[in-house]
Amino acid sequence: MKKILMVLLGLFMPMILWAQQPPQTFRNPIISGFHPDPSICRVGEDYYLANSSFEWFPGVPIYHSKDLVNWEVIGYALHRKEQLPELIDTKTSRGIYAPTLRYHGGLFYMITTCVSCGGNFYVTAENPAGPWSDPVWLEDAKGIDPSLFWDEDGRCWYTGAGRVKQLAEPWKNQNGVWLQELDLKQGKLVGEKYQLTHGHGATAQYTEGPHLYKINGRYMLMVAEGGTGFNHAITVFESDHITGPYTPSQVNPVLTHRHLGKDYPINTIGHGDLVQTQHGDWWAVMLGKRQVNGSYLLARETFLTPVSFENRWPVFNPGTGKVLELDKRPDLPWSPIERASEKDEFETSQLRLEYNFLRTPQSDWYSIRNGKLAIKLRSEQCTDEQANPSMIVRRIEDHHFTASTALEFKTKNENEVAGLVAFRNAECHYSLTLNGKILQLTKVEKGKVETVAKVPYTHKKVVLQVSCAAGMMTFYYGESEEKMTPIEAAQTASTLADETSGGFNGPYIGIYASSQGKPSNNTAYFDWFEYRKFENEIEN
Repeated sequence: MKKILMVLLGLFMPMILWAQQPPQTFRNPIISGFHPDPSICRVGEDYYLANSSFEWFPGVPIYHSKDLVNWEVIGYALHRKEQLPELIDTKTSRGIYAPTLRYHGGLFYMITTCVSCGGNFYVTAENPAGPWSDPVWLEDAKGIDPSLFWDEDGRCWYTGAGRVKQLAEPWKNQNGVWLQELDLKQGKLVGEKYQLTHGHGATAQYTEGPHLYKINGRYMLMVAEGGTGFNHAITVFESDHITGPYTPSQVNPVLTHRHLGKDYPINTIGHGDLVQTQHGDWWAVMLGKRQVNGSYLLARETFLTPVSFENRWPVFNPGTGKVLELDKRPDLPWSPIERASEKDEFETSQLRLEYNFLRTPQSDWYSIRNGKLAIKLRSEQCTDEQANPSMIVRRIEDHHFTASTALEFKTKNENEVAGLVAFRNAECHYSLTLNGKILQLTKVEKGKVETVAKVPYTHKKVVLQVSCAAGMMTFYYGESEEKMTPIEAAQTASTLADETSGGFNGPYIGIYASSQGKPSNNTAYFDWFEYRKFENEIEN
């Protein structure tokens, strides 16, 4: 018997070892769904990344990785309502713009703009998972997209997108990048302001997203240009002195996809940040969008590409010059993330980190107890332009997915509803809700409210589901997961996509309850929530 086992082991060992081999490639995007404006830093063998979040709370998700490919959200830089109470008053696609994440002297720094909250500020933390400090607001820091850079002498420099020096002959949509020293002890900008650039050429538009680096003894400024749309691009400048003058590279833009045409599957590439691995290799993260049959459901996502330096200038993905869907992965230890179960049974007292709120909750209107998520009905609605409705959602991260929940809810008044919501903004979303003995599918597109379908439903408990595939969303209901019925024919997912909704944020899916403008003391109970992507689906 022992001899037979040894023979079998010899036969199967190569297969076992092959199955354990890490992949040689990775697939873009590295963080899918609504994750724009990535900023990255390395501390030892650990990598951390932050994204902008606009009106969503908690704000500025912080991700961790060991290999630049597998990422896990570990917290948020804006995780307490006391940090930024002004976020409750923000409109759609306002609030928190592009952050920069840096590490220096034992502290993590996240600096960003709240465009409707008072300008630019930074927060700090010893642990990037939190807690993070209260904001330090910077006076006289005009513009957006601030960034921090520490020079070799220990001085900290602030760069921002804006104009402190006007040109004699400005052009349309001209912006620029300026620099000033930041005194961290005082928490204020000091000294002279320097205008570093107005763009790589006399027609450069929307110069923003600046990051400063010192590479091989020279200062390099990397910026985004062209606007965060189809003409998006990355350009670079260099100088012998931190205050300039800065010379644009003759190969600008160093990275863009705009020359590839509107039908290329990955476009709007831009707004990047560089990181050097512990082995000396350079990589860049940047935002981009995936087009599927002319639709941009998932908004701006985070992509990765290798970088090398030739004649002092960065070459993005040498040999191809573009961001690839499938590329050779970094020379780092393969470190997959152990994912939580797809079905959230609400077994802990705290919500999972992937859940977000529309603006900052001002009261405790939800709780988890006895394995159920209890949501109080409030007058706020998801159709309100500036509100924090009783809505708990997570990012849609896939073109092909299903999301479902089990609801227990007894209506006390005709204005009370609870159920499932697929949400982009107040003017573009779907909701499948229970109201008394009626289930109703509602579509809101560009502010127009349409009742798609109504069906009678008399059971105490209902399972609600949406399935998205091939650009269409089908909504289901039933007494159990095994007995599901479509409420109506499939609806277009483009209602949630960029081409319909516009704006800077992205699509979400989750649960919702409301008393629709009237007071209520009712509560909706959700047994579980599940989000599951179709593993066997191939993206176009």
